Amino acid sequence: MKKFPEINKINNLVELFFNQYENQFDKSKILLSSLKEPRKNYSWQDTFNSINKLSEELKKFVNVGDRCLLISENRPEWFISDLSIMLSGSITVPAYTTYAERDYEYIINDCTPSVIFVSNTEQFNKIKNIIKNKNFIKKVFSFDNLENENHKDYQNISNLFNDLKKEKSIPKNEMSRKDPACIIYTSGTQGNPKGVILSHGGILNNCEGAIEILEPLIQRDQTRFLTWLPLSHSYEHTVQFVQITVSARVFYAESIEKLIKNMNECSPEVMTAVPRFYQNLYQKINASFKKATGIKKILVQKMLVLGLKKIRKEPLNFIEKVLDKILEKIVRKKIKDQFGGSLKTFVSGGGALDKEVGFFLNAIGLPTLQGYGLTETSPVVSCNPINDIRVETVGPPFKGNEVKIAEDGEILVKGENVMLGYWNNKEETDKVLKNNWLHTGDIGVFENNYLKITDRKKDILITPGGDNISPLKIENELVNSEIIDQAIVYGDNKPYLVALLVLNDEKKSSSDSEIQKEINKINNKLSKIENIKKYFTINEKFSIENGMLTPTLKLKRFKIIQKYKNNFEKLY
Repeated sequence: MKKFPEINKINNLVELFFNQYENQFDKSKILLSSLKEPRKNYSWQDTFNSINKLSEELKKFVNVGDRCLLISENRPEWFISDLSIMLSGSITVPAYTTYAERDYEYIINDCTPSVIFVSNTEQFNKIKNIIKNKNFIKKVFSFDNLENENHKDYQNISNLFNDLKKEKSIPKNEMSRKDPACIIYTSGTQGNPKGVILSHGGILNNCEGAIEILEPLIQRDQTRFLTWLPLSHSYEHTVQFVQITVSARVFYAESIEKLIKNMNECSPEVMTAVPRFYQNLYQKINASFKKATGIKKILVQKMLVLGLKKIRKEPLNFIEKVLDKILEKIVRKKIKDQFGGSLKTFVSGGGALDKEVGFFLNAIGLPTLQGYGLTETSPVVSCNPINDIRVETVGPPFKGNEVKIAEDGEILVKGENVMLGYWNNKEETDKVLKNNWLHTGDIGVFENNYLKITDRKKDILITPGGDNISPLKIENELVNSEIIDQAIVYGDNKPYLVALLVLNDEKKSSSDSEIQKEINKINNKLSKIENIKKYFTINEKFSIENGMLTPTLKLKRFKIIQKYKNNFEKLY
């Protein structure tokens, strides 16, 4: 049986890495691999040396508690930089590479980083103008050479890794579990993103819960994980420490488009993803099933029927059991082979997994565990275990965090995994953290100790990609337009956003192309995932009189969406 570290005795995430490094019998074993650059492999030893070297360099520019902004695609240097930042006593601030310029500007002004890490010229160009006169920024590090940059405050870190000494002992670090490890920005209901401060202990607490989920699945020395969800997402950010906890081999995917190709290249055993990926998978596999004819069609249908019976815990008779074993070898194995052949489980988080998708994937032999969490909970609260998957739930709570249901049905969470607060934002912190209980804004119930999400209280849309979007921020942009008076943005768990528009009295006669031109202008100010793809207009204004506005003139979002639900749904 594989031995896991005693997480409750570890003080911080850097110590977790050093412990696991020391436990490696063969330190030349590969830890981090880029599938985009197949020759770019980092062994445990290389990773250890690189973290030490970069941390030493970083200490010249930061004090304890300083923030370091990290803007990069997933690659080995992401992990090395994250750990180096922590080892220097600083706080990592990961940022999506898909942000709009105004998001970067807001985050940079809000967290005032001393150092910025960028992967390449493309990422650097996004912030180049923003950081020009920011005196608090002392250094820019890049992973690749930046074109035309000879600035004294810029350094390419790859040069640091050219002469690595191997005899280094484990450096001391004084961080405790209560210290901030990172600040992850998430969409706020009022438009501007909020910086969620997560502690070392919070993420370690998640690692401890993850061991229980992964223990039955890990029988080998080095479990293979494929990573594609951005590491700036709280879910994948924590998963990298789970990977260290189980001494995994980590492969960084090229892109979502090349995911199936990448799975065949590295044969992952565990892969974490968001509902959008599983929806796409469901559509592709289902489409190929529908093309099946003759005996193949009969086998596929029988495999689905028996698979669904098993996942719904309905007993199989003797003949069905024998048939299911045969179908396991001749149908399910072929499906598994399309994904590298070694997959033990998918783990779904970052949004609600459609139950039909969950039942289907589990029935065809691709075990899919749905979990639940928020950036504010480091991020996992609960997850289904492999030996007792209940598709319509998000599993039992991880040990170390307490979950209860408030009188109004809201899910409340308490424990080490709960954030320290929002950066520079006591008012928003006090709204959600009351007596150490985090008010999640989600509505749920317990069914035999398994948590089930039934609704959402807060005005945040979660995309199938796991991104949090503030509809209010986009609505504010829409109503700032000359031709739009009122707007509601819709698209929770949908592939794109749509909007209901009430036009300005003087512009009621605007043509579709005029409205579209206006929306294009607004979309240009927003990030890709915030873009409005389709819309419809109505003539009646929302008012207190017709019950669509509160006395303080706030939109009664739930009521409006209920009334126009069919119109919204027709746009998909």
